[in-house]
Amino acid sequence: MGLLQGASELFPVSSLGHAVLVPSLLHWSFKQSDPSFVPFLVLLHIGTATALLVLYRDEWVQIVRGFFAAAFRGSMESDSERLAMLLLVGVIPAAVLGVFFENRIKALFASPYEAAAFLIVNGVLMLGFELFRRRAERGKTRQEQEERFASAERISFRAAAIVGACQALAFIPGISRSGVTIGGGLIAGLRHEEAARFSFLLATPTILGAGLVEVPELFKGGVPVLEYVAAAILAGLAAYASARFLLRYFRSGRLDPYGWYCIAAGLISLALLRFGA
Repeated sequence: MGLLQGASELFPVSSLGHAVLVPSLLHWSFKQSDPSFVPFLVLLHIGTATALLVLYRDEWVQIVRGFFAAAFRGSMESDSERLAMLLLVGVIPAAVLGVFFENRIKALFASPYEAAAFLIVNGVLMLGFELFRRRAERGKTRQEQEERFASAERISFRAAAIVGACQALAFIPGISRSGVTIGGGLIAGLRHEEAARFSFLLATPTILGAGLVEVPELFKGGVPVLEYVAAAILAGLAAYASARFLLRYFRSGRLDPYGWYCIAAGLISLALLRFGA
């Protein structure tokens, strides 16, 4: 489960959807309705967030410094200060929804059927994001595209809020957090590579915030904490490798292959669940 989550978290294929579906399809002993299941998944995500902190360690030092500098000064004077405030705006939608809809969100983790259905929805969203982007690129020269599609530091705060709102959809198993945030970044005017970078940076505070809420549930007794921590370490290692691959891939790659994969995986999972495979 640790390797599965870490490998699939940053790919636009929904690690939560796979974490709900795979144990059911393979008849593993995990119980998605168990109270410790969601905290366990959050602990795996913390492994992923740690990998992203390592990957972007130099950039996060600048972001944290920029945040406090801009906060004390009351204005933004550098790209790192602006990026810090953009990330703050992007985190807010997920934080608000997580607080007010926590119990309803957790109920979704018990149904592999819903996870498979939303995996199909995720695939359609990935194809839709790319269709929107291709229309925006149509008729523009290479130079015009470079000027039109900005770096993460240059997007508007409204665009950051839109990307953050997209991220909130990922509370639903089957909807990929990285997929919808990269897609939101494309709509906001980011290049694929910059959309992936902004998505990975935005994931870190969001995941760590969820960890502060959920991980204490693992220490209520009867939970194999050491095994869960080992799984989180494996998730982090897999996530680091995935992030390095995707940042190279999105220099020229698109979301379409992952969209078709999600549609196929969702349909096959529904068939296997229905016929008791």
